[in-house]
Amino acid sequence: MKIALLGYGKMGKAIEKIALKRGHQIVLKVDTKTPEYDITKCDIAIDFSTPKTAFSNILNCINNHIPIVSGTTGWLTQFNDITELCNKNKGAFIYASNFSLGVNIFFELNEYLAKMMRQLKEYQIDIEEIHHTKKLDKPSGTAITLAEGIIKNSTKNKWVLDKAATPNEIPITAKRIENVPGTHTVQYNSNIDCIEIKHTAHSRDGFALGAIIAAEWLVNKTGVYTMKDVLDLN
Repeated sequence: MKIALLGYGKMGKAIEKIALKRGHQIVLKVDTKTPEYDITKCDIAIDFSTPKTAFSNILNCINNHIPIVSGTTGWLTQFNDITELCNKNKGAFIYASNFSLGVNIFFELNEYLAKMMRQLKEYQIDIEEIHHTKKLDKPSGTAITLAEGIIKNSTKNKWVLDKAATPNEIPITAKRIENVPGTHTVQYNSNIDCIEIKHTAHSRDGFALGAIIAAEWLVNKTGVYTMKDVLDLN
């Protein structure tokens, strides 16, 4: 499989390493200094760029009928536009706030726990996410996905960042610490006890492997998909 890496920072380099081990070719490496390029030379593109460039990267791929996998967060106000265009053009697109296989299992555990805790009003929910200092967006896309999973399965209706929450809101605390790939914690606290689920990434390799697996799965398909589809979690 011929892969274009749209974004060639630390994640792009981690994806390259695993892709080569799995027998794929990297035919394009695009970063902020790259001049115009021909996206049609690849079989699929993997986007880990920036919130400012992700939308145009994805648009370029769909317009040129190149399947694309994107893990860039911070651009999702335009997600519905991409979905509409992808379906209209019979394109292929997967977005995930986190491609780690472990995190996607964590998402499922989070929703299941939220269902069980729904009626236990004495517990207060909070989410904490910790990432490296170069992560541009707050909160992380993973934290937002966790909050949305709780909202879907509880009486909460909103999340708030780094401030006190009302009873119907989920507070998210975002921390930036040097060299932390990603740690996410969901807590249910009461006066009696605390229930906690936590995912800690030890490196970027888990995210990279998940992105490659998603790309391998997406080839020869059309439509807009999620990691639930890739891992058959629906």
